[in-house]
Amino acid sequence: MSAPAADVLLEVEGAIATLTLNDTARRNVMTPELGAALRTHVESLRGRTDVRAVVLTGAGGAFSAGGDLKMLERLRKASFEEARVFMLDFYARYLSVLDLPMPTVAAVEGPAIGAGLCVALACDVCIVGEDAKLALNFVQLGLHPGMGATYFVPRRAGAQAAAELLLTGRRFDGKEAARLGLALEAAPPGTALSRARALAVQLAGNAPLAMRALKQRLAPDRAALQVALEEEARFQAESYGSADLGEGLAAAAARRPPVFEGR
Repeated sequence: MSAPAADVLLEVEGAIATLTLNDTARRNVMTPELGAALRTHVESLRGRTDVRAVVLTGAGGAFSAGGDLKMLERLRKASFEEARVFMLDFYARYLSVLDLPMPTVAAVEGPAIGAGLCVALACDVCIVGEDAKLALNFVQLGLHPGMGATYFVPRRAGAQAAAELLLTGRRFDGKEAARLGLALEAAPPGTALSRARALAVQLAGNAPLAMRALKQRLAPDRAALQVALEEEARFQAESYGSADLGEGLAAAAARRPPVFEGR
């Protein structure tokens, strides 16, 4: 059974639901519209007792190429308060996956960049392809991290590894992600989705009431996460008014290293 909404697909097979980011032409870049479509499907799943596990993945060989650069350009023209409020709403659309009462498994193949990787980390378990292209590259654009990066990454990888990944913005692969604890395992290329589905089937076979209660115990501290999101939205709103972000976006478009001046 399937029910498409914009560029997100929902398929339910037995007790397993699969949510697929499906803006393949743009490698599933994160737009408000894509986030709204994801949230619509999440809301439709929340009350379903027949669905006992959810897999989140991306179509077209990519999980998500990260935030839409055109959106970031538009936000440079917004006021501080407009940008701050926009970002909090933007985060909420994608992080709606946290509201699912059943276990969630992210299946990451190809790029999962910036905020895109953060959405995968918001799932209960993350399976990545060995050759996945991963990065938390916010600072390389002149932008403070968002989408809960400053909460999810230390929670999974520890303070020191998180600091290094966020402060450098460097790229890494699925094998390193698993070694750092950002993912449960790195699967051979092309098998992350099948592995995630197999795990989801195993989870769905357990007692649903106990699983839902256990998920609540293992869940992120929502109050602490909200504090992080509020701070990230504030700092990102400040970033939008900076010349550094303009330089970062121009450098990304020209495929050249940025030259930041700290203003």
